[in-house]
Amino acid sequence: MGTAPDKGPPDERSAVAGAIGGAAVYSARVAARVWRGPLEAAAEELLATPEVRRALDRTLSGPLPEELGRLLVRHRVVERVTRELVTSGELQRAVEATLAGPESKEMLDRVLASDAMKQALERVLAGPEVRSALASQTAGFADDVMSGARETATDLDSRLSVSTRDAPHTQFAGVASRGVALVVDALAIVAGTAVLGGAAALVAAVVGGLRPEWLAQTLLSVATAAVAIGYFVFFWCTAGQTPGMRLMHVRVLSRRHAGRLTVWQALLRTLGLALAVIPCFLGFVPALFDRRRRALPDYLAGTEVVYDAGPSVA
Repeated sequence: MGTAPDKGPPDERSAVAGAIGGAAVYSARVAARVWRGPLEAAAEELLATPEVRRALDRTLSGPLPEELGRLLVRHRVVERVTRELVTSGELQRAVEATLAGPESKEMLDRVLASDAMKQALERVLAGPEVRSALASQTAGFADDVMSGARETATDLDSRLSVSTRDAPHTQFAGVASRGVALVVDALAIVAGTAVLGGAAALVAAVVGGLRPEWLAQTLLSVATAAVAIGYFVFFWCTAGQTPGMRLMHVRVLSRRHAGRLTVWQALLRTLGLALAVIPCFLGFVPALFDRRRRALPDYLAGTEVVYDAGPSVA
């Protein structure tokens, strides 16, 4: 019997097989490079023939595209490809590269500068939804600010009060809340006086001016006092609180007439307010010691200032 030829060690056989395989792959690559041009030309010539075009036209006009679309949806091909692109980060890199390109920036500039975009922005900004949102945001911000101011003033009312411990502090407003309300009312009076003074100056300029100068100053002072008196008397008699007191949620009540102030009480209280302010606000010092936190205007008019949510005074 003949003996089988020695094939050599396994490592040598593997090296020989790898060399043969590498040579085959290299030959295939060389052939692909050599034949790439002719193959592309042949494919283009084949696709350009009328027979192939008619065949493609019949294929695309038949049920094949719809069936292919249904298969893509059924097997979730697009979803799987998209998930793979998102997972690998290729989609994000592609989008970022596209947005960072000069073409995207130029197109965005053209869109923003176009008349259609300007008209769209004008319609959106002028719409009732935007106005309502701005109004609600502004009102909410103002409410938050005033709520914080009221809480701070109420806390100061308690801290500044040095009266007896059994005093009903939770009902009567202290000097801090009343002081903030008075500042707001003073600003309103100044604004009203400025409007009245401007109108008077305009009329005086039309008629040639008002002489002598002291007369003009006197009339302006009288008008300012009339505006202040009318301001307090009107609001105290009608609403029981001025705009400043309404913002601070405090109200002035009479100890008679079911809590409503008469005109005479309002006038006395306005006079008492002026007398309390003139000597460095010393007229409000009694409110720090009084059980009902009454100041000089309250003593003169027989009134009390309570928090708006508190019970009425009999």
